[in-house]
Amino acid sequence: MHNRKHQISTSAAQQDSLNASSVEVQRPDPEVVPSAKRRAFSKAEKLRILAAADACVAPGDIGALLRREGIYSSHLATWRKQRQLADEAGALERKRGPKVDPAATEARRVRELEKEVERLRAKLAKADLIIDVQKKLSTLLGLSTGDTPSEP
Repeated sequence: MHNRKHQISTSAAQQDSLNASSVEVQRPDPEVVPSAKRRAFSKAEKLRILAAADACVAPGDIGALLRREGIYSSHLATWRKQRQLADEAGALERKRGPKVDPAATEARRVRELEKEVERLRAKLAKADLIIDVQKKLSTLLGLSTGDTPSEP
């Protein structure tokens, strides 16, 4: 019985050393799998696919087109609605960001013009003051000005 325990403990020790060496050999793959990205269709692609879908007449043609392009029928429905609602030039690709408000643009332009008018009025007042000072100085010094007739 003693021998048998010794054999069991020896075989267990050998298995532990084998397991330790096998753990060191098997390492996980460090490569990172890229995440999937959503496809974006340009206006030209949408129009091309819609034209191809409109040209389908035989049964099963649209299904073959959808499989070939890798799209769903809901894409066609959405694109058709977009095409129907607005011009082909601007409806299929909407620009992001806030929309331009014509009233706000006009109000900003009016404020800019009013500021410019105030600036020019202040400049004119300074110029008038300088001209008046020059006239008074020329009369004090006895110089002739273009406004008054020269004395003989």
